[in-house]
Amino acid sequence: MKKLFVLATGGTIEKTYNEQGGYIENKVSLVKPRLLKHLRLPHLEVDVIKVMSKDSLDMNDVDREKIRSKIESLNHFGSPIIVIHGTDTMEVSAKYCFEMYPEVDVPVVFTGAMKPAGFSDSDAIQNFTEALYASQIVSKGYYISFHGQLFNVPNVRKNKELGTFEIL
Repeated sequence: MKKLFVLATGGTIEKTYNEQGGYIENKVSLVKPRLLKHLRLPHLEVDVIKVMSKDSLDMNDVDREKIRSKIESLNHFGSPIIVIHGTDTMEVSAKYCFEMYPEVDVPVVFTGAMKPAGFSDSDAIQNFTEALYASQIVSKGYYISFHGQLFNVPNVRKNKELGTFEIL
């Protein structure tokens, strides 16, 4: 059986609605209950690892180092890695990992969503499923998978006007 690691860091994809406060926030990882629960993966063992629960606008290089360090510690298993990340600084974190640990031996695919996984019109399941598939077929290296596109890191940026990613 193949193995896949999913690093949960927060971001919009994992936000939940706080009824008392009337806002959405990062509290717990939603990868298992909102994303994996809807997929049939009989030939894939998925290990979800919570790294943090943060909005990517609140991330700094200390947080990015935690992500990079976790990627390095999992690299020797030879299994692909998906990083669930907020879209506002996803390319910053992906580029940080690429620059600080370029010798990765597995595919590392970053993805996220423009709307939380719990919203009926969310792009979360689409983006996660595409990242999952990409992680199984691409060669080693860093990627961003988003809205039906796969981008090589570091040649990617977020287009805020279109709400998606594009080649630099």
